[in-house]
Amino acid sequence: MSLRTQAKEPDVSESASPTTLRSNALGVAGIVFLVLAAVAPLTGIVVVASLVIAFGNGGGAPASFFIVAVILLLFAVGYAQMSKQFANAGGFYAFVAKGLGRTGGLVAGLIATLGYNLFVVGTIGTSGFFMQIIIAELTGFDMHWYLWGLLSIAVCFVLARTGIDFSSKVLGVSLVLEVAILVVFDVSVLLQTGFDVAALSPAAVLSGSLPIGLLLAATGFLGFEATALFSEEAKNPLKTIPRATYTAIIAIGVILGVSTWAVVSATGVAQAQQASLDHLEAGDLLFSLIAQYLGEPMSVIATILLLVSLFAAMLAFHNSATRYLYSLGRARVLPHALSRTRANGAPAVAGLVQALFAAIVAGCFALAGLDPMLVVVPAMLGIGTLSVIVLQTLAALSIVVWFRRQRDPHWWSTLIAPGLGFLGLLSIALLAIANFNVVAGTENPVILTLPWLLALAVVGGIAYGAYLKRRKPEVYDVLATDLEKFNVHTATIRTETPSKERS
Repeated sequence: MSLRTQAKEPDVSESASPTTLRSNALGVAGIVFLVLAAVAPLTGIVVVASLVIAFGNGGGAPASFFIVAVILLLFAVGYAQMSKQFANAGGFYAFVAKGLGRTGGLVAGLIATLGYNLFVVGTIGTSGFFMQIIIAELTGFDMHWYLWGLLSIAVCFVLARTGIDFSSKVLGVSLVLEVAILVVFDVSVLLQTGFDVAALSPAAVLSGSLPIGLLLAATGFLGFEATALFSEEAKNPLKTIPRATYTAIIAIGVILGVSTWAVVSATGVAQAQQASLDHLEAGDLLFSLIAQYLGEPMSVIATILLLVSLFAAMLAFHNSATRYLYSLGRARVLPHALSRTRANGAPAVAGLVQALFAAIVAGCFALAGLDPMLVVVPAMLGIGTLSVIVLQTLAALSIVVWFRRQRDPHWWSTLIAPGLGFLGLLSIALLAIANFNVVAGTENPVILTLPWLLALAVVGGIAYGAYLKRRKPEVYDVLATDLEKFNVHTATIRTETPSKERS
């Protein structure tokens, strides 16, 4: 359970509502289900892998996923050490607060909140669009994409209120189903065609554009960082969170890398890029291959499982976005009411605010008559993706800085490995900013201005931090103490004195 420091805690007497998440609700498997559901492996192959093949390094695309997995595993070495020091519901925002100071943490919190909440808006667009198309094709019943998306976020809200452990079970079932269809396809390609080792040759890996391939492949891992968000709800978090993080990254890398290898082997390594380009508009490269290798009925099942995958991703990102709102509310950076929880430990107000925000923003797009796949998805998923990549990069830097300030003697795990991970993530972040049109998948000039929202978040965070430091010092102090935590084995509070905190 969480040990709260008493120094400089603001008075909470005005609210009798519970503000504590349910502890000991999640094991390694539960957290991995939550994370992998956000990654949505089937959606990753249908969308992300197709883009990596088409615009990245073609037949060498499998290597892009493997390389990104190595970069993230290097980062995870330092992340695991940091997770052994602190358990919190603030995710990477709290890590940045420890490494780069309270104002840096505030900036990271705003970027995370912006990114995750807009990402949920984007999932309403994708889920609603594909539900409208697929259900109409299968049943003849046609309903507007926004109504399907609204129904989906409403169901997500209800499931999330039921408790994080229930959500993890629902997501676990969804994950098993979508991974199962990929495994069956992969095995079928292996037995009928074989995996072409040429896909891993230097000629293939370096073909096309490897930097764009790495950038797009990195979007397939979005969500792995959510392991930190559930640390206060985890069983033995100081062990569970690092294990879940390693497991999630390895699982994502294997699933996406191997399945992409199966796709390029089925199309032919040399022909993979053109095949992906030919199927890009319809988005049916995987489905056409499943029909070829497994039969048309399995292709229909795969399209249905795509809907399951999209819903699972929405639920996972809803949970993540809710916890950022909860954390910032608990620290009183945002209204304190956001920290209220239900009897089962599920964030009550934050969950409602998140669902309403996503529904209202998506509704504005729908009322304006804008196309979900041409405007809503590129805009919202584009800026959401960029925000999370920048957040990951800030967290990587913060881990290195924090351990150097502590003069930690473990050079490999607290400097070299996470330092290399930071350089890799920094490269991907810079690529994402420079190639936002590729990340968003559009040339719409209005959408291409969205990265400036991150600049506004930085400026706003710095200004808000200065305001809190001057006018509300007790709230400013909480940025360093409320979410910081503990070693549960020794029950030793690891609170730094204010003089050691960076401002």
